[in-house]
Amino acid sequence: MSVLHIKDLSVYYANTRALVGVNLDIEEGEYLGIIGPNGGGKSTLLKAILGLVSPTTGEIKIYGKSPGHTGTRLGYVPQLVSLDKSFPLTVEQVVLQGRLRPQLTLFHRYRAEDRERVKEVLKQVGIYKLRERMLSELSGGEFQKMLIARALAVNPKMLLLDEPTASVDAEARKQIYQLLQELNKTMTIILVTHDLMAVSSHVRTLACMNGRLVYHGGPQINEGVIGELYGCPIDLIAHGVPHRVLANVAEVKQDDARSI
Repeated sequence: MSVLHIKDLSVYYANTRALVGVNLDIEEGEYLGIIGPNGGGKSTLLKAILGLVSPTTGEIKIYGKSPGHTGTRLGYVPQLVSLDKSFPLTVEQVVLQGRLRPQLTLFHRYRAEDRERVKEVLKQVGIYKLRERMLSELSGGEFQKMLIARALAVNPKMLLLDEPTASVDAEARKQIYQLLQELNKTMTIILVTHDLMAVSSHVRTLACMNGRLVYHGGPQINEGVIGELYGCPIDLIAHGVPHRVLANVAEVKQDDARSI
């Protein structure tokens, strides 16, 4: 079943083109990785799906309905978070924000079911023991797990993440990808990333964006796609990382794997 249908999507900011002519269908339970150069429209695509930016032309349907009118819960982990880490908030208080609804009043009181859901997701992402810790005391990986927990608080059917491993160490990155693989058993995941290890090792399908959709298919892509995506030939080295991205690259030694 196609849970996300995008047809002839174009988005402009004033006279600046962000996306043009994007056509994309995502099936239920998919794990899609989106890669491309900076300014290639990856984040704009996520925001259009969420209804945070309006298409200039084209349409987006989520379970057959337009963004903002789907009735389907979407979880979102943004790339840039405006949370001031010095602000006196605990992990639990931040994740509770995921339970807020538009019609709530200024003096809203969380219900028992809200707090129970937060307890569940904190355990799910592995930071329940940190629930009373202040933001300023969190590592980069712990902070990202908290943001994922906040997105999960609404019990989403689809989870969209924009660069969730951009500022974390290797161990935290590994843990986040393991978490996303587990979450993919019960929800559709769309992941924007520059982390090319994630592309080769985790996602099921790949979308390559450079103002338009250059490629959509399996995680193996050829050098022609890479050249079209980045505008020049690219060789990236992933030492010790098994690769399955460049379809026409021969098997090489484990400690000198050529991968994108």
